[in-house]
Formats: sequence, structure tokens, C-alpha cells
Amino acid sequence: MTSFHVRAVPGLPEISAGDDLAKLIAAADPGLAEGDILLVTSKIVSKSEGRIIEATDRESAIDAETVRVVARRGTLRIVENKQGLVMAAAGVDASNTRAGTVLLLPEDPDASARTIREGLREALGVNVGVIVTDTFGRPWRSGLTDVAIGAAGVRVLDDLRGGTDAYGNPLSATVVALADELAAAGDLVKGKAEGLPVAVVSGLSQLVGDVAEGARALVRVAADDMFRLGTSEAVREAVTQRRTVREFTEDPVDPGAVRRAVAAAVTAPAPHHTTPWRFVLLESPGARTRLLDAMRDAWIADLRRDGKSEESIAKRVRRGDVLRKAPYLVVPCLVTDGAHTYGDERRDGAEREMFVVAAGAGVQNFLVALAGERLGSAWVSSTMFCPDVVREALDLPAHWDPMGAVAVGRAAAPPRERPARSADSFIEVR
Repeated sequence: MTSFHVRAVPGLPEISAGDDLAKLIAAADPGLAEGDILLVTSKIVSKSEGRIIEATDRESAIDAETVRVVARRGTLRIVENKQGLVMAAAGVDASNTRAGTVLLLPEDPDASARTIREGLREALGVNVGVIVTDTFGRPWRSGLTDVAIGAAGVRVLDDLRGGTDAYGNPLSATVVALADELAAAGDLVKGKAEGLPVAVVSGLSQLVGDVAEGARALVRVAADDMFRLGTSEAVREAVTQRRTVREFTEDPVDPGAVRRAVAAAVTAPAPHHTTPWRFVLLESPGARTRLLDAMRDAWIADLRRDGKSEESIAKRVRRGDVLRKAPYLVVPCLVTDGAHTYGDERRDGAEREMFVVAAGAGVQNFLVALAGERLGSAWVSSTMFCPDVVREALDLPAHWDPMGAVAVGRAAAPPRERPARSADSFIEVR
């Protein structure tokens, strides 16, 4: 690659719903040659596709196009929209459209790009690449730039992984967003107010061909997105994403992630400025096996005393094996060193309840923080039924009270949909 040329295409009329963009662009005499790349502003694509709606209230239009709110500050919202793009206001635009209306993004920008490409091939007999562009802000960077939201017939990513740089160093993480770079280059000649919504890039024919993937390939999938959550929404998202996971992969758990979750746990409120939480991290297979075997034996003994059959006992033990299947276990414990003693059964009982509530708050913080680390968890109560067994197996002080156990790992499958719960069902107002 030595050089390329970018130029705007003048002469396009105002676009209306139902207009054939490819024919209008061809009629503007864009001078397209084989292997050129056409950059088309999404606004005129939206207009041609009738994506103009009457909306005196732009906020309601944003609501309708929003799949997930990522961040909010005042009236400004960064959201994931129906096209999978994370951007301000879901791409709903009130500029360059008549008063009382707003423009929505094309429903399928990749399909729009394919339609324009095929139309130009039919009208002009040339094979070109087409990129549909839109304007984005970016985290940690001031200013706006155009990026690709739709593409056809052009390579959108250049994966350099496996190669080497000029010094022979291996490239292990370099994937270049070619389509975004082209979109930004086109924006330099199109401008925002000059009425030049189309540009042409010449000299990069090596990027053009019958490429299967479109601009959707530029959208990072949720599992790989380290910055998926926004500001205050991060807390709400982590809380709602916390799910009980009972099937784990064999992937090891990063001990550092668990320790970060413990750091979040111990910020929970507690009575009398105490720190009533202790988290026993079972990082060695020996410690996990020793604890779980001792608990299983104690459970079986209890079931036999209850008169359960051996078949029934075996089934119960199998169902309760979630802790054994997890690659990492944590036993949260309650320590009531700072509790007050009143010599009154009612007040002493309430005192302990305060500490138990504080322990639960700490465990909830812990589970939510694990979800933020993309780790699944299951809080199981079993250690509370055999505290002496747990203390002996783990060599814990006599005044540490086990508050269940937390299985930790990567979920083997997506969790089931949680039944919808209306907050109003749990609220009483006085």
C-alpha cells in the first residue's frame, strides 16, 4: 500500500423515502472505478429507507430504539441499540430532518450496504466496496469521528496476529479496524454541514471483493468486552447479572479476582464499626476435598438418623454436589467479636441478628463483585448445618460461624431466564 485518494461526491439531491440511492449516486457521476470504496453517510440511507418518524419527544424515540442503557448523565444516555451499537442516544438524530421528526439508523446497515453495492454494479458495471458510516463519540477521547456501521464487499478487519513487526517481534493482539479508518478518512472530505454525504476512496482495491462479513464484525461481543458497563449502571448491571450457577467449566479461577471480590465484600455496613466478615478461600484441591468429604459424611449420618432410605440418601447427596463440581470454593464466616452483651434475651438476640444481616450484606457484595469479574457463583447454605465439622476440617477458630459456602467458577452454560419480578410487588408505602 503506497497511497490512496479520498474525494467527496457533489451533486446529490435531497433524499426522500423510497429513493434508489444507488441510482442517485450513479447519476451524480461519481467517477467510480473497479475496486473503489464508496462511503455513504447513514442519514441518507435512513431517509431513503423511510426511517423518519414523527416524534415531538425525541426521548421516547430513543427509548424505543434502546436495548440496554450503558451510562446516563442527566438527559444524555449512552445505550446499546437494536443494531448492537453502543452510542449516544441510540443513534436517533434530530438534525438534517424537518422539525417534529427524527431519523433512526437503518434497520440493517450491512443489508443497506449490500443493496447499494449491487445497485451500483448494475448501474455502472463496476465492482466496488460500500461502507455506511455514522458519527460516534468514544470513551476517553474528546471529539467525534465517523465509523463504519454497515459494509459490503470490503474487508472490515485486518487480522495481523501471527505475523511479526519490523523488528521481528510477534504480533499477538493486532487487529486493525480498516472500515473505521476508511470511514474517518471519508469524513474529512464529506464534512458535517457541507451537504456532501458521499465520498469515494481510490487506490485500495486490495480491500475490495466478495467479502462475507459486514460491519457487524466490528462490534465486540459481550464476552470479550471489558468495558461493557457504564457508571452507575455498572452497579445495577452487576446486581441483575448475578445469578446462581450450578454447572461450571473446568477453567481455573483467578485468585486475584476472588480477592478483589472480597475487597468489595468488606465494604458492607456492620454494627458498632466492626468487621464481622472472614472469607476462607479453599484454593487447594486437598482442602476442598477434606471439607466436602467431612460434610458429606455428616449429612449422610443426619439423613440416616431421620430414617431416610439409602436410595433416597444417594439421590440427595448427588443433588447437593454443586460445591464439589466447582473449581473454587469460599466459606464466608461470621465473627461477632464486637457484639454487645445486654444480659437480656430479646436485646442479645437482636444484637446477633444485626451481625447476621451484616454478614449477608458482605456475602451479597461478594457475589455481585464476582459477577462483575464475569464469574458465576452459587451461595449454598450447607456449612451452616454442620459448623463444628467445617471448623474442624478447615482448622478454624471456635468462634467463627460458617455462613454457607460459595461455589465459584465460569458458568458452563448461559443461565436460565429469571422470571420477571415487578418491584411494586415488594413495596409498601406508608
